[in-house]
Amino acid sequence: MNDIERSGFGQVDGQAVDLYTLTNRQGRILKLTSYGAAVTELHVPDREGRLADVVLGFDNLQAYVDHRAYFGATVGRVANRIRGAAFMLEGRRYEVAATDGIHHLHGGRRGWDRAVWGATPLSTDRGPSVEFTYVSPDGDEGYPGQVVASTRYTLTHEDELLIEMQAESDQTTLVYMAHHTYWNLGGHASGDILDHELSLESEIYTPGDPVVPVGHLEAIAGTPFDFRKKKPIGRDLELVGGSPVGFDHNWAVLGVPGQLRPVARLAHPGSGRVLTLDADAPGVQFYSGNFLDGSITGKGGQRYAQRAGLCLETQAFPNAINVPDWAEQVVLKDGQEYRHTMLHRFTAS
Repeated sequence: MNDIERSGFGQVDGQAVDLYTLTNRQGRILKLTSYGAAVTELHVPDREGRLADVVLGFDNLQAYVDHRAYFGATVGRVANRIRGAAFMLEGRRYEVAATDGIHHLHGGRRGWDRAVWGATPLSTDRGPSVEFTYVSPDGDEGYPGQVVASTRYTLTHEDELLIEMQAESDQTTLVYMAHHTYWNLGGHASGDILDHELSLESEIYTPGDPVVPVGHLEAIAGTPFDFRKKKPIGRDLELVGGSPVGFDHNWAVLGVPGQLRPVARLAHPGSGRVLTLDADAPGVQFYSGNFLDGSITGKGGQRYAQRAGLCLETQAFPNAINVPDWAEQVVLKDGQEYRHTMLHRFTAS
């Protein structure tokens, strides 16, 4: 497989971790690691054809182990937050780890972002691909049922990053995985993302107190959350509030959940790079890198200051299991198959 190279990336708890380098026909480069089934690098061109690595990350495995920024990772079993770190399922109460104040975040203390996944490299007509697999045992982080999960990355020859997630369980449980890359289209070391222009295919969002949804929807028209037309991320950021100030909210995506449809468009005027995101999830979490504070040293010695990158995490609504109208978004029963697809298209203008 001339378009896929594998190299050692170190060990975690005696398990070997690999790094995969994928190159498409256009010369674009994607790097993936079996630790957390994560993206570590993605090099795409600007309007002059110059390549830059547009994802935040680390140069070595130990840094991924030491930090909980979720850079590029596959998060699960359930992405985002569960209020009060507890839920009811088929008449039984389950308590999970409180990892974000009193709430449960991204699967717990050892979520799937901290697992070593099995990996199968694949050369396909569409482009080089790696499928990562993980078996989460019954009781893992407090969740019932054994879950067999996979995340498959394909770097297409059309400069797309295709991510396909799948899972099955041997009993009723919760599953909704998400991809957690921090994007900076100017390049991971280019400064903050406040000048990036974002539009979202949404008319409503799920407010919370402050960020964990309480079960209702609100229109975004006339609010700082209105991204129906593109605008610089920094324009209304100070109006959002929060501690620290910034976006960390879920928008309900227009269209039918389960169908691949437009979600977001992100553009960097300085370089001309454009990211267009399609997905089949009910919602998308836009996070503006509020908690980055310069304490993390990333690739090439770059210190990632506040808003050095942003996340667009397609997902079920946060805290869905505790909202009767949303609960079916995250419940997975024996015999059912969970699927989640994201398509990232990269262009320049």
